[in-house]
Amino acid sequence: MTKKRLFITLLIAIYSTLLGSEVTKYIRYVYQGQESYGILEGETVRELDGDIFSAPTLSGKTLQLSEVQLLAPCKPTKVIAVGLNYRSHIGNRPIPKYPGLFAKYPSSIIAHEESIIMTSDATDLHYEGELVIVIGKEVKNITVSEAHNYIFGVTAGNDVSERKWQRDDLQWLRAKASDTFGPIGPVITTGLNYNDLLLQTRLNGELQQSERTKDLVYNVDTIVSYISRYLTLFPGDIIFTGTPGTTKAMKPNDIVEIELEGVGVLRNKVVAAKDKKGIY
Repeated sequence: MTKKRLFITLLIAIYSTLLGSEVTKYIRYVYQGQESYGILEGETVRELDGDIFSAPTLSGKTLQLSEVQLLAPCKPTKVIAVGLNYRSHIGNRPIPKYPGLFAKYPSSIIAHEESIIMTSDATDLHYEGELVIVIGKEVKNITVSEAHNYIFGVTAGNDVSERKWQRDDLQWLRAKASDTFGPIGPVITTGLNYNDLLLQTRLNGELQQSERTKDLVYNVDTIVSYISRYLTLFPGDIIFTGTPGTTKAMKPNDIVEIELEGVGVLRNKVVAAKDKKGIY
C-alpha cells in the first residue's frame, strides 16, 4: 500500500470512529472483467482493495455507477430465512414460539436487475419483500445483546416463493430455493437502525406491502442469536427476516421492486423459462 492510500484509509477510520455509526453503502460489481467491492457515494463508486469483511482499503480509483455491472452485494455460504415473522402476515395462525427457520441456497441469489426465472411448471409464484441481515464476523452461540457486534449491515431481499410447491412438496426446497428465487441488493448499508426501517414492495409500480421492521415478531438481534445456537455463521452469510402483510402471484414480464429505507430499491423482472423442448 502506498503512503498516500494508507493515509486516506486511516483518515476514514478515524472519521468513522469520531462519528460513531456512520452510514456507508457497499456494492460488489464487475468493471472491465474485474470483480471488486466498492463504497457507493451518490453515483460515484470508490473502489476497495480486498473483501469488505476483512478491513479493505481504498484503492484510490473512482468510477461512475453507470460504468459498472452490479452483482449481488455479497457471496454467502449460507442463506437462512425466517417464516411468519410479522403479525400482519401470520393472520389467524398462531404466533410462532420461536423463529421458524428454513434454508435457501447460495445458488438462488441474484442481483438487482437480474431476472427471476419462472419455470413452465410454476403456477403460483409470489414475491416476499424482506429486510436481509448480512453477517460480518464468524459467530457461534451468542446472546441477543451480543448480536449487533456480528452484524455487518443490511440489504433488501425478495424471498421468491412458489405457493403450490410450498403447500404440496415434502420440503420447501423447490418452493424457496430454486435458482433466482433469492434477489438481494442493490447495496449493503451499514450504520442503520435495522430494527426500525420502512420496508415496501411494489408490483408493476403498485404498492403491495408497507411496514416497518420494528413490527417483526422476532427482531434482528434475536434472530441472529437464535440461529447461532445451532449454526456457525460466517462473514457474508445472509438471513431473510420475514415478509409483512399479504402477497400476490407474479407472472412473466412483471416487475417487482423491494424498497428498504436506507438501502434503496431492489428491482427484478419475472421471465418465463425455456424448457428442454423449447416451450415457454
